[in-house]
Amino acid sequence: MVNEETYKQLVDMKLHGLARAFKEYLDEPVRGDALTYDERFGMMVGREWTERQERRLKNRLGKSRLRELACVEDIDYRHPRGLDRSVVQRLATCQWANDRENVIVTGATGLGKTWLACALAHKACREGYTALYARLSRLLEELYVAHGAGTYPRAMERLARPDVLVLDDFGLAPLSDTERRDLLEVIEDRQGRRSTIITSQLEVKHWHEVIGEPTIADAILDRLVSSAHRIDLKGKTSMRGRKKAEKK
Repeated sequence: MVNEETYKQLVDMKLHGLARAFKEYLDEPVRGDALTYDERFGMMVGREWTERQERRLKNRLGKSRLRELACVEDIDYRHPRGLDRSVVQRLATCQWANDRENVIVTGATGLGKTWLACALAHKACREGYTALYARLSRLLEELYVAHGAGTYPRAMERLARPDVLVLDDFGLAPLSDTERRDLLEVIEDRQGRRSTIITSQLEVKHWHEVIGEPTIADAILDRLVSSAHRIDLKGKTSMRGRKKAEKK
């Protein structure tokens, strides 16, 4: 039959959403259709578009390797940590990603810095941007190995590509000479071209001493901070402790 052949052709062309919508239409009981041909065809095309968007989002989220499955809609503003709802709502528009600006999230351990960073990256993925999450200490170890393995250029290209790069837990330990130079290269490749989200337990004013060498520290901070939106979480009560208590 012509209809079956049309369905197979749609599948062969990988128009799976359109094919499913067409099959559902064929399987409907025979009745007077209130929709015009244009309206019915538009609905089928819309099904294909929606399914393609969902597949692309799933692919972006899979490649992002976000540590937390977090959404900006689920952010808890009840916890007293100085989180400004208006600031988060502004960031949730992802204009910062469009403008290739950075985001810096600081605060004591347990206040939800990683969760918040992942929520912003997740929202960026939903808006069509690509993202990648990495713990900075582990990333710098990988770059150190890449120097010796001859894969350093490829590793740097991978870090320069995502629209949003999340560098988690900056400042856990002072940087070695190789580490601070590698970090500068990562930031330099992205500056003005892509956005970077940094989380840290340290206030930005202490980053200089953690980086170490003054000239490199100045270069890194100038590129990171000058175009950054700042979220400074306050308080000492851990969000982890609160979540455990709520589950009891």
